[in-house]
Amino acid sequence: MRALEGNLSGLGFHVTNIDYPSSKYPIEYLAEYVRNEVRRRCTGEERIHFVAHSLGGIVLRYYLKENQLYNLGRVVMLSPPNQGSELVDSLRDNILFKIVTGPSGQQLGTDSSSVPITLGPVDFELGIIAGNRSLNPIFSHLIPGEDDGRVLVERSKVEGMADFLVVPQAHPFIMNSPEVIEQTVCFLEHGRFLR
Repeated sequence: MRALEGNLSGLGFHVTNIDYPSSKYPIEYLAEYVRNEVRRRCTGEERIHFVAHSLGGIVLRYYLKENQLYNLGRVVMLSPPNQGSELVDSLRDNILFKIVTGPSGQQLGTDSSSVPITLGPVDFELGIIAGNRSLNPIFSHLIPGEDDGRVLVERSKVEGMADFLVVPQAHPFIMNSPEVIEQTVCFLEHGRFLR
């Protein structure tokens, strides 16, 4: 997220990039971790905007579902598995997948126990940017449709979102795209993407 952080800082946004132990703990713990970091780093009355990638979007949704943030601004999610991912369904029992993704990765399937699915609609200003290019044909083979190598484009959507955009980017690098950075800034400033 460094390129995005640098661009936002250069435009006058006060940016704090929260890194969290994504592969060590379940989503519930990660949301609490983020809550504590937001309280520690974001003091004052200014609006707080969020930009999240992949699992970060689900952690943020969980955090906002459990915690009222009176000065919440706009949110942009990049390639979020808002309705889970078939990749998790297919690889859930694979030991290497379990090691790499940890407990939180196991919570991102598409069944009724999936954390993203249990969160329901969003009630905040949300723009979602999904990618439709894959660098991993094996993973894409496990996903039934247009995807970014990890998440089906349609599964990145969530009820209540304000805007949605698909770009020709792959999941691991979507945040580095100049187009995605420009669109993120546009949504944070205006509540919509450029068309």
